[in-house]
Amino acid sequence: MRVSLIVFSVAFIFAASACKKNKCADCHYDKAGAEIELGEKCGDEMEQLEANGYTDTTGTYVVHCGH
Repeated sequence: MRVSLIVFSVAFIFAASACKKNKCADCHYDKAGAEIELGEKCGDEMEQLEANGYTDTTGTYVVHCGH
């Protein structure tokens, strides 16, 4: 019984931390007064977009993702 409780506790903690890492949100950037949608991004990809921005042939833009 005690072993089952420990295993369940460890699994729950792992699952809770994994959920945060894979959090998803819709992302966009503003270009020439228009909001350009990038779609739903998750986890590391979303964090990198927010940190580094989105780059196209006309420049690099700040990305906003709804959390």
